[in-house]
Amino acid sequence: MDSKPPRPGHAALRKGRCSLAGQVYFLTFITQGRQRLFAEWRPAATMSRLLSRGDRWRGGELLAWVLMPDHWHGLLRLDGERTLGDVLRYAKGGSARAFNRARQCAGAVWVPGCFERALRREENLRAAARYLVANPLRAGLVADIGDYPFWDAVWLTDDCPV
Repeated sequence: MDSKPPRPGHAALRKGRCSLAGQVYFLTFITQGRQRLFAEWRPAATMSRLLSRGDRWRGGELLAWVLMPDHWHGLLRLDGERTLGDVLRYAKGGSARAFNRARQCAGAVWVPGCFERALRREENLRAAARYLVANPLRAGLVADIGDYPFWDAVWLTDDCPV
């Protein structure tokens, strides 16, 4: 008799999730099967454009993000109008549908669920954003982050509220 407990699926990622207005979350979306869907410029530019749109994040504000060949990271501040789950479903589902329309194909883009971590109040948001956008450097995709086009952060503008 097999005494191993069943492996938790993506539902386990939601365990303990809470949605707090004003809370900032470090998010990770992974492509289905870890496919390198965004390794080429055109699909990466398309998904970057889709996920960076403000209306894609109803219920939250995207503070920083980076798109890698097989995953995406972002910092999201919830505004309290919607739950974190609702915001994530809207962003992932809408971006996947629009991405598939642009490619004229069908199929899953993202794995179900999302990895998220609520940042503690004492954590420095800019330091978290620097860590996030430095992913292409750590992955060896570029020698200078200025050479990588698929990232952004609100701190690049002078009117940043953070």
